[in-house]
Amino acid sequence: MSLETTPVRPAEEPHEDAGRLRGSLGVWSIVFMVTAAASPLGVIGGPVPLGIAVGNGTGFPATYLIAGVVLLLFAVGFTALTPHVRDAGAFWSYIGAGIGRSVGLGAGFAALLSYVTLEAGVFGLIGPGLDALLVSYGVPSQPWWLYAALTFAIVSFLGYRNIDLSGKVLAVGLLAEVAIVLVLDLVIVVRGGADGLSTGIVDPSAITSGAPGLGILFAILSFLGFEATAVFRDEARDPERTVARATSISLVLITLFYAVSSWALISAVGDDDAVAQATDNGATLLADVTRDYLGSAGEHIIQVLFVTSLFACILSFHNIVARYVFTLAGGRALPGRLGTAHERHASPHLASVVTSAVVGVLLVIGVLADLDPIAEFYTWLAGFASVGVVVLYGLTGAAVVTYFARRPELRTQTGAWRTTVAPVLGTLGLIVFLGLILQNLTTLVGGSTPLAIGVVALLALSFALGPLVARRRPGVLDLE
Repeated sequence: MSLETTPVRPAEEPHEDAGRLRGSLGVWSIVFMVTAAASPLGVIGGPVPLGIAVGNGTGFPATYLIAGVVLLLFAVGFTALTPHVRDAGAFWSYIGAGIGRSVGLGAGFAALLSYVTLEAGVFGLIGPGLDALLVSYGVPSQPWWLYAALTFAIVSFLGYRNIDLSGKVLAVGLLAEVAIVLVLDLVIVVRGGADGLSTGIVDPSAITSGAPGLGILFAILSFLGFEATAVFRDEARDPERTVARATSISLVLITLFYAVSSWALISAVGDDDAVAQATDNGATLLADVTRDYLGSAGEHIIQVLFVTSLFACILSFHNIVARYVFTLAGGRALPGRLGTAHERHASPHLASVVTSAVVGVLLVIGVLADLDPIAEFYTWLAGFASVGVVVLYGLTGAAVVTYFARRPELRTQTGAWRTTVAPVLGTLGLIVFLGLILQNLTTLVGGSTPLAIGVVALLALSFALGPLVARRRPGVLDLE
């Protein structure tokens, strides 16, 4: 599987190779897939209150704009390389094309580990969330893992089938959750908030107040998964155009949605009370604001859509992980059978089954260890994933610059902005973000220094597997 400038097979030609995935995803289907992975409503109800409370307070919405700009710079280079990378491996295929096969293979293992832990971690949110929702309707409280198991079964079924089915499910849920938040934003703005609309988003003193580093940290966590547009290239109608457009659209929409909605949330409680409210009532801040501005009916809608948002997030990451397994197996980095598509569904069915098995094991470990589903199970796994994905972003940015530097004719054809300037600026910004995450990693993983060290060590080990496997299997992932 060469990653050189191999022409991509047009979507209208028949796919006779049973080993390839098939689908008819357009730009907006992929946008729905990756935006759902970002869990917009889940972010507004989770990372946003945390960013306000322990980050830079009323200036926190501006951190979404900062993070969005850096990631857009990264995406400029990312999409410039897309036409020259045929394989749907995202991180490992891009890094392998630019830096080398061994590093690319290590990146593939690190991406697989990062995403599967993030998928498993969100089960720690949806279990308690679904329980709280049903309790509000009079259903007796149940253990969180019972609802996590139910969600697990549904996600495993959808992941086994064709991607178009998952895309339709995600589209419906995503539109509903975005719609209710936008309605809430509009009502807050029309009513003028608690004490007038917040000015923190444009106030330099507010943006730099408190701990802006932690603010950036929670902002960057909210974007995880947007780059997975490239994972779906085999199932897109026109991969070269679809992936590039979907990536840019997803980033712009996510950035604006987070910035505007977090600003509206602060406006709803007032600049003077925002930090105190987020600190004391962070878990219920979104529901409380919704009740105040949309009434009890709005509060119930938010509760329902919060759960569906988390479900969409899990399903999206499950699809992403399954496709990483599929493409790594196709490159002989994993058992070859996992790289075979289902004859009827044209889905990575065996890769999906393996993904479900690994997530299931992580869930069982969490339950048997009696971990708190949110404070420990979710927080620790999300902390691990955040480190891995930002490292991979940075390596991918460096790979873009290296790839075009070795091919001056392509660099001239594509332009210096897309091949050099933007990816370099984006990579430098990501290095800063990584430093902030490592500086606060202990906080992310529940205050445990040994666990923080373990996170870094495990990621380093996954990267080290790349050169090791590459040496033992010379033909694996022939990227160079």
